[in-house]
Amino acid sequence: MKYRPPFTITPQILNLVAGISEVVGRLTALTQQAGALRLRRINRVRTIHGSLAIEGNTLSEAQITAILDGQRVIAPPREVQEVKNALAAYDFFGTWRPACETDVLEAHRILMSGLIDEAGRYRSGGVGVMAGQRVVHMAPPAGRVPQLMGDLFSWLAATDVHPLIAASVFHYEFEFIHPFADGNGRMGRLWQSLILAHWNPLFADMPVESLVFDHQQNYYQALQESSGQADSAPFVTFMLQMILETLSTVTPQVTPQVTPQVGELLAAMRAEMSREVLQSALGLRDRKSFRERYLRPALDGGLIEMTLPAKPSSRLQKYRLTEKGRQFLADQANE
Repeated sequence: MKYRPPFTITPQILNLVAGISEVVGRLTALTQQAGALRLRRINRVRTIHGSLAIEGNTLSEAQITAILDGQRVIAPPREVQEVKNALAAYDFFGTWRPACETDVLEAHRILMSGLIDEAGRYRSGGVGVMAGQRVVHMAPPAGRVPQLMGDLFSWLAATDVHPLIAASVFHYEFEFIHPFADGNGRMGRLWQSLILAHWNPLFADMPVESLVFDHQQNYYQALQESSGQADSAPFVTFMLQMILETLSTVTPQVTPQVTPQVGELLAAMRAEMSREVLQSALGLRDRKSFRERYLRPALDGGLIEMTLPAKPSSRLQKYRLTEKGRQFLADQANE
């Protein structure tokens, strides 16, 4: 192996790897017992939201979910296109190979389709890493990119470093090289997730990007520190901390306990419905009984939500399924 990226494996990094491995083992056992990771769809939306938000996309998780469901969203066309591209990219996630350079080019083509002219091709000009209006890193000249990327993929294919460390090192080196005209941040985060998912499938739907977005300034600071030290250990440490924190807050979601009455209400839900329409659909006459045995428990359980939560008594109030409610119905249909 000719090329090795400069990084130091510190005691803190080793402790983080041990901690993550322990949590991964526990979560894997729990998800096997539960049958599946019920939060998969929610986490994918959170992942896409977090990764795109870092790049300035303003769409909410609710809007991304609506696009996923094929609904029309009123938002800047470019931002909608970014979400559609990200959703399309994750459809191919399981087919890509971490150490395959042609796969990263194909992933970039899908992720940046309709957004830049050089989608799926290494950049032909100079670029820099921006933190707001500030340039924090000037990438190597475009003429060096093919060689640098070839060396990086050769190292990834041959390294025996733990995948948790290798994935973070790759992520840092990818951002340092900045191989594309645009989309480098989201591609680096996507490829780190891919490397980790090949180590353990649990990572295919871990919303690490969402936590990175919450600590965006620390993300850029870790990149800068690593560049200043010519050693990616600060960035590796930061990413491992984000991974451990994400794993510590995500648990397998089992099907919630739902009363027969709430189950009937969920089954009757069609898009957005008023109380009167819902009560009529269930053939119920007693408003108080409907509210106390059907509507309120469904709201308290997070299975449905108000369209006007700030005005609970509004005559225009309607109700709709939440992601949790849709997941419950999907689980029921699969049983």
